[in-house]
Amino acid sequence: MFEMPQEMGLIAIAARQTQGKGRGRNVWLSPKGCALSTLLVSIPLRSHLGQRIPFVQHLMSLAVVEAVRSIPEYQDINLRVKWPNDIYYSDLMKLGGVLVNSTLMGETFYILIGCGFNVTNSNPTICINDLITEYNKQHRAGLKPLRADYLIARTVTVLEKLMDTFQDEGPNGILPLYYKYWVHSAQQVSLGSPEGPKVWIVGLDDSGFLLVHQENGKVMTVHPDGNSFDMLRNLIVPKQQ
Repeated sequence: MFEMPQEMGLIAIAARQTQGKGRGRNVWLSPKGCALSTLLVSIPLRSHLGQRIPFVQHLMSLAVVEAVRSIPEYQDINLRVKWPNDIYYSDLMKLGGVLVNSTLMGETFYILIGCGFNVTNSNPTICINDLITEYNKQHRAGLKPLRADYLIARTVTVLEKLMDTFQDEGPNGILPLYYKYWVHSAQQVSLGSPEGPKVWIVGLDDSGFLLVHQENGKVMTVHPDGNSFDMLRNLIVPKQQ
């Protein structure tokens, strides 16, 4: 990995996984029909993104959503991003996720971006082609189903553009698109437990951490490495190690 020429890309793609991993001790189930890949990217330490590595997982989640919704006539397929690293159907059901591992060697971050999202498999949750089928029924449309290999290719292309924009403009270059697709606008959640303090989600800070507005008026940050977002219970909870 470290000996790869900087100008050469490297991606590993699997049709099936038997030991897919999620955050913490989570396991990612990978039946046939998932788009499964691990992408190697190198990022200079002294760059906009090199100083804000937590944004990498946000950019990858956003790239998956934008890869679908930027296809002509597919812009209303209701894919969304959930902080910090999930791809969702609306705010209802997860259909993909991202796991990032980084290694700093000298002045360069070497980043392995693992990503899996459901394309043609309806189980164990829902898949992109299910959303397309439902959209066709509701709107009497004729959108064609999509293939996993096609979406992996589009996702990598979109990610490269998002990274270039981030390196040129910093977070403000990509946050408008991120907020367009995320599920948390003005959402109220509890911290730690259902009885925990109530906060309102504001957005992302300059490092990619979640900004929340407390009832006392103060704004605090929530780090993705120590917390998970439980959509079913509307909770931000400490992540199991």
